[in-house]
Amino acid sequence: MKEMPGNFFVTGTDTNIGKTVLCSLLCAALDAFYWKPIQTGSSEGTDRDMVARLAQLAKHQSFPESYCFEPPVSPHLAAAWAGTRISFDKIGMPEPGNSSLIVEGAGGVMVPINDNQLMTDLMRHLGLPVLLASRSTLGTINHTLLSLSWLRQSGLTVAGVVMIGPENSDNRCAIEKYGNVPVVGTIPHLEAISRNTLLEVYRTQFDPQAFAS
Repeated sequence: MKEMPGNFFVTGTDTNIGKTVLCSLLCAALDAFYWKPIQTGSSEGTDRDMVARLAQLAKHQSFPESYCFEPPVSPHLAAAWAGTRISFDKIGMPEPGNSSLIVEGAGGVMVPINDNQLMTDLMRHLGLPVLLASRSTLGTINHTLLSLSWLRQSGLTVAGVVMIGPENSDNRCAIEKYGNVPVVGTIPHLEAISRNTLLEVYRTQFDPQAFAS
């Protein structure tokens, strides 16, 4: 019997780390639905539009944001500037039917959402296993281990790390050893990104067993 793909919350060690490319890859490879509950920086385009374009999703395969703000700043600040407060009461898990759901966070694991809740609180609210996107280059060991530590202190299940950038086997080994976590995939530098390119990266650089429910 073929295993069904699971649902995941994708976060990162920093903003602009490559979370949206990773989400696009997973949506294409798993034929998954996409949802970003909190979007900031929509004046520069939304991640939902980017994922739909890169993964070539059908219109019904992405869900609208619960909150969407134009300024490219932290969610708590964007909401304050808009005269509102982000509330989990307005963030309910969408229903993708029998399909996998890929949920993308905003920024890193400790990004403030309101005056007393962080991105990890949203992860707990949604109750999904977490995939941590990290860069492969210098500095990643510290950032990745700190992020993993906070995710675990927050009571979250870490499904694995995906490293993004030029191959660095030493950094990969260090993260797996000291972080006690599998690196379940790598995304190299891509000159051009398309659905076919992402599918090839998944086929050659990812462990499909890590993404089964």
